[in-house]
Amino acid sequence: MAWRALRRVGPVLAPRCPRFSPPSPLRVPAARRLATSSLVLSARKFTDKHEWISVENGIGTVGITHFAQEALGDVVYCSLPEIGTKLSKHDEFGALESVKAASELYSPLSGEVTEINAALADNPGLVNKSCYQDGWLIKMTVENPAELDELMNEDAYEKYIKSIEE
Repeated sequence: MAWRALRRVGPVLAPRCPRFSPPSPLRVPAARRLATSSLVLSARKFTDKHEWISVENGIGTVGITHFAQEALGDVVYCSLPEIGTKLSKHDEFGALESVKAASELYSPLSGEVTEINAALADNPGLVNKSCYQDGWLIKMTVENPAELDELMNEDAYEKYIKSIEE
């Protein structure tokens, strides 16, 4: 708003004041965006059953990997546990049904379910469209943080995928 007023009086102030232009939108360099994205991905841990978990402030967000959602095909139904369900590592906690198959879901860590992704009830396809963001399945407390060390990081998971595809 102020820059418009300056533009109107600019010719009067021209000898004393450089031409004022509106501020340009904030742009984040591409390298900066990539580094941030990479840090988010490196924090994710993976299971050999193709679930992932990322932990923040003692709460783990759980979903299935891109590899798993591709293998399943279009997800049409999600069966998820109730809030308060206590899980041990490797416990079955639900299932995904697709046009091709059904697949059980297994807990990557021990803890208690604190939240389920209610959006999946009306739109289970979010698992396919955005498996690492909007298509997450449950959030849970992390009872034993040492269990995270037993899971694969992104590089190890990618090597695992390559080994089972051969």
